[in-house]
Amino acid sequence: MLDLYQSVDWLAYVQQPQTTIEALNNSVVLWAVDNQRLVGLCRGITDSKTVLYVQDILVDPTYQGQHIGTELVNKFLKKHQNVGQTILITDPEDKTLAFYQSLGFQEVKPSGYGRAFVMDRRFN
Repeated sequence: MLDLYQSVDWLAYVQQPQTTIEALNNSVVLWAVDNQRLVGLCRGITDSKTVLYVQDILVDPTYQGQHIGTELVNKFLKKHQNVGQTILITDPEDKTLAFYQSLGFQEVKPSGYGRAFVMDRRFN
C-alpha cells in the first residue's frame, strides 16, 4: 500500500506509515488489484447519510490511462449513491479538473455553490 502512495509521490503518506494505516482502517476504501498487486485505490470518509468526503484517488502510474481511476470512482460513488453530498479537494492541475468534471463533479467557486476551506496540518 505504501508503494502505491510512493509511486504517485504522495510522500506525506509514506513518511508516516502508521498514520496512513490507521487512516485507511478508519475509512471506506475501494481497491484495484492486478495479480495480487495493489494498483489503485479510492478512499473516503462518510456518515453514510449526509456527507461523503473523497480523500484519495490514486492509480499507479504504470496503470494510468486504463480507466482504473474512473472505474474506482464510479463504483465508489455508486456504493454511496444515497449520501446527500459528496466533497473532494484536489490539486489545481487542468487534468484533475477535466477528470472530476467528467465524473459529474462541479468545481466550487465563491460566487457559485459555496466556498471551500482547508486547514492542512500534515507538515507541521
